[in-house]
Amino acid sequence: MNIDASIFKEYDIRGTYPIDLNEEIAYKIGRGYGSYLREKLNCSFCVVGRDNRLSSLSLSNALIEGITDSGCDVYNYGFITTPMHYLTRHIHNTYGIMVTASHNPKDDNGFKFSLDSLANARGEMIYEFRDYVLKDTFLSGKGKVIVKDCKKEYLEYMKRNISMGNRRVKAVIDLGNGATTCIAKEVHALFPNLEVTYICDTNDGTFPNHHPDPAVEENMEMLKQEVLKVHADVGIAYDGDGDRIGIVLENGEYISADLYMLLIVKNLLATFPNKTILYDVKCTKSLEDEILRLGGTPYCYRTGTSYTEAKTKEMGLSFGGEYSGHVFFNDRDYILGSGIYAGLRLMEILSKTDASLSSMLEARTKYYATPEVKIATTNEKKFQIIEKVLSYVKEKKYPYNDIDGVRVCFPNGWALVRASNTGPNLTLRFEADTEEELKKLEQEFTEVVNTYL
Repeated sequence: MNIDASIFKEYDIRGTYPIDLNEEIAYKIGRGYGSYLREKLNCSFCVVGRDNRLSSLSLSNALIEGITDSGCDVYNYGFITTPMHYLTRHIHNTYGIMVTASHNPKDDNGFKFSLDSLANARGEMIYEFRDYVLKDTFLSGKGKVIVKDCKKEYLEYMKRNISMGNRRVKAVIDLGNGATTCIAKEVHALFPNLEVTYICDTNDGTFPNHHPDPAVEENMEMLKQEVLKVHADVGIAYDGDGDRIGIVLENGEYISADLYMLLIVKNLLATFPNKTILYDVKCTKSLEDEILRLGGTPYCYRTGTSYTEAKTKEMGLSFGGEYSGHVFFNDRDYILGSGIYAGLRLMEILSKTDASLSSMLEARTKYYATPEVKIATTNEKKFQIIEKVLSYVKEKKYPYNDIDGVRVCFPNGWALVRASNTGPNLTLRFEADTEEELKKLEQEFTEVVNTYL
């Protein structure tokens, strides 16, 4: 069977099951991965895990068969979260594949995989692997499958890296019926002063209650209502594979992940060994303002969890994150990029103060902002449009950052136009001091984009 090259994305391999991705394709990717590890990286074993999507077990079995038929051994950790998979890579000091489509719709599936020690494969690493797989020339052998479990090590990691204070913290936690159903309750039970109410806490890969993406506010409605109902101090949600976080304040207000990052910076920057804080181009200027106010150094970087994690490690930073809800703590132990851990760090802050989360956010500089605006186009055309927008910005002599698309910076606001790395879309976002200025920025750059659609 031929593989559609378009399933190889900027951060992972992803497609709709069984149309773009099925067991036959998974087997072939496994043969390619095992062969690549042996031939290019001089490695003869790897780790594999899977989420709870309905297709994940059969795809994982086919993938593992392909890897072992390449002569590579596999430590099979079965049903786990993506952060637990990262832990298994650390345990064995090796590479691995996680079978997951993260926050995508229930019929999608895919593979997050590593080819270096920094993070998941990204960009050119993935495209080189794509070409290797499509060449269809693989090694052969008889690798072994060793079934393993990592719950004990994962729970130990959480226990030693969290230090709760005396305040009893009341939380509502939305597991989204995803992979965190395999471990979240055991993690939170480690901390007696957490009083947790769970919603959407049954293991169900059809995601019957809502789409498993906490970066979209409409998916957080159940959480908002439950926080208000039980008078919780915080509401926390995880995505389908457990590597992202969403937050609802005690007053029922949803906040984007950049404001979660602001809360972390506000409370912990003084204790961070490295005062440079990384955030992506979609994040609010309020975060930059707070970092500067506290004596830190803001570092605006490209979007993408693999890039964020890799750069955080590469620069030896204590903390980095992005607007979509991936955050990376690197101040106490090795990075796992875990939504559960990110939630615990916020509850740790609450446990050491009588203040509410909403009051902690009151003193920030406030801006008017749009959510992410997605404009459909084609994968070929989206990059051409970015080039046109960049030419427009240069002609206007606007100051800009082109690390990821074009973020145009003005004294009273900013405009972002970037190509999505996960689909045939452009992503736009705007922020300004006033509503009037926000409308002006949005109108100007939306018109520029529409000119080239």
